[in-house]
Amino acid sequence: MVDISTLSSLVAAISVVFGVIFAVLQLRDLVKTRQTDLVMRLYSAYGSKEFQEAWVETLRLEFKDYNDYLKKYGATSEKSVYTSVNMVASFFEGIGILLHRKLVDIALVDDLFSSDIIVTWHKMKPIVEGWRKHFNRPQISEWFEYLHNEMQKREQKLTSKQV
Repeated sequence: MVDISTLSSLVAAISVVFGVIFAVLQLRDLVKTRQTDLVMRLYSAYGSKEFQEAWVETLRLEFKDYNDYLKKYGATSEKSVYTSVNMVASFFEGIGILLHRKLVDIALVDDLFSSDIIVTWHKMKPIVEGWRKHFNRPQISEWFEYLHNEMQKREQKLTSKQV
């Protein structure tokens, strides 16, 4: 026969196990909520008038390569262009770092920014490559490039699943 102290010990142990499971589930939910909040705050900054103007200005630039970009929009002649390009690169760089460190969910980033990341990287790639050579700093916008590559991989993976 089971005595009361054994039964109470068993109930206490089961309660602890359920408490730990509940805490783990709550923690996972909290992490997901915080990631979502972070991405939505980024999306809010992305939707700001200041960023949208910089982004549109960046996408409207017309150049063949980095030298042509410098000739037309060099930092000394068109400071607003440099500011816009730098703002856009920095924004996507930040998302790339967060993605690399697994602080944001790739699916949410994909849903909100995917096509804009890809289009913007293709427009800015010659500029970034020029900056890297000019300043001898291969890490310039490395996380923006990483972000683009991860979006491309995800797009290919999702496309291959649909086929």
